[in-house]
Amino acid sequence: MLGWELPPHNSGGLGVACYKLCKALSNVGADIEFIIPYDGDYDQSFMSVLPVNKIHYDKVIEKFLPYDNLKYEYTNSDKRHVNIGQVLDKYEEVVVKLVEVNEYDVIHAHDWLTFRAALKAKEITGKPLILHVHSIEKDRSGGGYGNPFMREIEETAMLIADKVIAVSNRTKEDIVREYGIPTDKVEVVYNSISQEDLYIENIDENAYKYLIKLKQHGYKIVANVGRMTIQKGLPNLLFAAKNVIKYEPKTIFVFVGDGEMQNELIELSAELGISKNVLFAGFQRGKRWRDAYQASDLFVMPSVSEPFGLTPLEAACYHVPTIISKQSGVSEIFKNSLKVDYWDIRKLSDYITAIVRNDSLSEELSNSAYQEYVKLSWNHSAKDVLKIYNGYVGQKV
Repeated sequence: MLGWELPPHNSGGLGVACYKLCKALSNVGADIEFIIPYDGDYDQSFMSVLPVNKIHYDKVIEKFLPYDNLKYEYTNSDKRHVNIGQVLDKYEEVVVKLVEVNEYDVIHAHDWLTFRAALKAKEITGKPLILHVHSIEKDRSGGGYGNPFMREIEETAMLIADKVIAVSNRTKEDIVREYGIPTDKVEVVYNSISQEDLYIENIDENAYKYLIKLKQHGYKIVANVGRMTIQKGLPNLLFAAKNVIKYEPKTIFVFVGDGEMQNELIELSAELGISKNVLFAGFQRGKRWRDAYQASDLFVMPSVSEPFGLTPLEAACYHVPTIISKQSGVSEIFKNSLKVDYWDIRKLSDYITAIVRNDSLSEELSNSAYQEYVKLSWNHSAKDVLKIYNGYVGQKV
């Protein structure tokens, strides 16, 4: 398994999805070695996690070993920015060595950063290559053409791969349209969610005491949790917020996360004259992440291009009603959520206003969503992936 991040060292949903899928796969019999660029305190109770910057190959004993003073520098000369080319080269080098000395049945790679190494691994071993596509460059660029270098890697890898897994039908359609991949080569396996990871804590202990205090004075809290990137459609949420605040001034919009658009969003809230109703909480983990959901009265995901989107399912765990864009993969399976085109700011603001005004509507949506949420499981996704594995294991590729 080739991946780029795992919790607790993840920047978004990709790492969470990889972790949960692997955990479920191990429960149905998969023996996984997960190759990742960086070392960290990863959970290795159900799979082996091999960080490429923490192992080296000893040619004398023909074995990979942890190293002490051998260090690969992943930064450029000023030590402030990651040199992604160097990281990719080192990642590919270690993957090549691993497949030369170890035996694997399947190569399973997640998203474009791992695809080069995955192609090398297939070339050397002849083993089946399965690419798991959580997003393509079209998504990351907010629906535009994006970076031609990344597109070339995605297209080449998907043409050569034995099977491509897409996280939604929407993503499958994009793959077929953007890269000309045969429809029958792409199989949809939806992401899911695990209930044990999203437990409820006493509201009196909520980390966002100021939000709880505001709620006691009649304020409603509208939240967004996620990366602040172009594909997430957050400027449109701020435009909608201005309309909502005009009629419901006791509405607070909370953004939990960070990203390259953070400063732009802060400036936009000021330009719109709503900055006193908008709070930027920054990137959060653990309790503060969970408490953001728990303190909210409504969750909104207005993504321009969202291959799947786990956050509405996380919100449902906390009995929080949701509004999601029709341009998201999760909208294909999540029925009890209000859905709107990302560009339809008027309808988005109408939906938000209706929910913050109407407690009965809010309760109906949240209760129905929670009942839908409790039926979800990563085990279903794992069984679908294992079925794909079994279709190739034992075959001469």
